[in-house]
Amino acid sequence: MKYPLLIIGGGLSGIAAGIRFSRYCPDVLILEKHSRVGGLNSYYYRDKRILETGLHAVTNYAEVKDKHAPLNRLFRQLKLSRKDFKLHPQLSSEIYFENQNSLIFSNDFDILKSEIQSKFRKQFDGFMALVQDIDSYDPFLSRPFISAKEFVHSRVKDTLLTNMLLCPLMYYGSAVENDLDLGQFVIMFRSIFMEGMFRPAGTMREFLQMLTTQYVNFGGKLQRRNEVVKILKNKDTVYGVELKNGETIECSNILSTIGYEETLKLLGEDIPSSTLKRLGFVENIFLTEKIEENQNSTDKTIIFYNTADKFTYKRPDTFIDFQSGVICFPNNFAGRPSQEYKEIRSTHLANYYHWEDLEGSKHEYSAKKMELADQSKEVIEKIIGSFRDKVVFTDSFTPLTIKRFTAKKEGAIYGSPKKIKDGKIGYTNLFLAGTDQGFLGIVGSMLSGVSITNQHILPKI
Repeated sequence: MKYPLLIIGGGLSGIAAGIRFSRYCPDVLILEKHSRVGGLNSYYYRDKRILETGLHAVTNYAEVKDKHAPLNRLFRQLKLSRKDFKLHPQLSSEIYFENQNSLIFSNDFDILKSEIQSKFRKQFDGFMALVQDIDSYDPFLSRPFISAKEFVHSRVKDTLLTNMLLCPLMYYGSAVENDLDLGQFVIMFRSIFMEGMFRPAGTMREFLQMLTTQYVNFGGKLQRRNEVVKILKNKDTVYGVELKNGETIECSNILSTIGYEETLKLLGEDIPSSTLKRLGFVENIFLTEKIEENQNSTDKTIIFYNTADKFTYKRPDTFIDFQSGVICFPNNFAGRPSQEYKEIRSTHLANYYHWEDLEGSKHEYSAKKMELADQSKEVIEKIIGSFRDKVVFTDSFTPLTIKRFTAKKEGAIYGSPKKIKDGKIGYTNLFLAGTDQGFLGIVGSMLSGVSITNQHILPKI
């Protein structure tokens, strides 16, 4: 059989693309190399507990009545009923810069505006001018890299406020050291600050099951444990793939969601040289006994922090940079049912190559994870108070974990610093979606798959 569309990768962008296409043509195949779909946003089990990867919070919150919001457009494109998704909005989140300032924000953008007006009074007019520029900017046009840091600072004229605004957006979506592409900045600013964050009810496992069920109900095919090792091509046209088991599958179009360089490798093409560094992260998961309200608890959903005199966002020279990062409390969403344990997550920038040096020694690798998870606890306790004696379970994943389960080069969750916004990489019927297209986050990843399918593939059928 020759498929009209073959999708490489069963992450959120691939599944969303599959659902969108199968609504009109059921002959679509998703090939996923692992036993579980979801890619960067999936789940795993430890000690009979289900733990989630990637999901801190979902951005782009919207009320049902906001028909033009990205979240509600996504539901319509995938023919999913909003009523089937119970959404729990964040309580409130914080940008915490030690000894300098903090900014509180939530799904009500007026709260952030009020915070800036109160704490950065002289920069408030500049901030509102920045918001007007963001409202009028089209981030989806293909442009050369434009520095978001320079753009923001030209409006607010204050280094501290510039860095505080950039910190959450960098940690939730920048593949570039110490900066952010302006288009990506606009997308992230709107999705985090102007729209807000939420969690769906249930687990990531249930969310993925709902998506795959929709895909299969439309007639789409999904093959797990089938790794693509080669894309078959003739000049500027692709016509199929070769699998690791030697099987070949023919197709009319391919959508690759595995990354730009990773796709070039399957095509047998040379990888362009680049001096830009990829960024990796370590994430620690701490499950604790329930902490009573008067026991150093916090009502924050997420804390984006910086404890250094100067905020930097770059690949560290050491295993991990603890000077800045993210502290997430997945239980702290409005209306979310009480859980057996309280969960605290920490995210820190990491150096892939230091972790790679330990790859051959399971004992050294595990010992280093335990050592650095303990240091992460110390950092968190300085911000939220003591919780160490209540931790009942700890797990960590490193850039090596990400590389092993997603095949992302250097375990870089945000992919290549160079993004290809239109999804075109030089072939008439092969397109890119997902992280290296520049759409990040759960809603962004899914919209990426949908948008490329709408623009380049559906018009052909």
